[in-house]
Amino acid sequence: MVELKKRLSVILESPQETNVKLLKVCQVLDKEISYYNWTGFYFKNGDKDELALGPYVGAVTDHVIIPFGKGICGQVAVSGETFVVPDVHAQDNYLSCSIDTKAEIVVPIFKDGENIGQIDIDSHSIDPFTKEDEELLNWLCEEVAKVL
Repeated sequence: MVELKKRLSVILESPQETNVKLLKVCQVLDKEISYYNWTGFYFKNGDKDELALGPYVGAVTDHVIIPFGKGICGQVAVSGETFVVPDVHAQDNYLSCSIDTKAEIVVPIFKDGENIGQIDIDSHSIDPFTKEDEELLNWLCEEVAKVL
């Protein structure tokens, strides 16, 4: 994970436009971690109580706007807490993006104390996410907040 963090830091510290950096972060995570099958960012949509899809890698999704409280991403927008879902089919408030998705992890991004967005990762495996994933993604969200 140390090497992966170094690579992600280089991307985030580069002079490129923010969405280009975020897309490259998604691409690296998708390539390096085999059970990350959809990786993307959602951000608060202006003053609205909804999330708007940002850069992502994976299958096309219909969920370009997610109301606060709806689905796992919408719940994290309200709670401000990481949400790990070992089996999405056991969740009542789940928005299905792909029939292949079996697990999901969503980690909030805070800037100046405000929950401004999140990274969302889907997996085609049941219960693949570890404490190491949570640590990496929490670190990443802190680093992403610095470039926003």
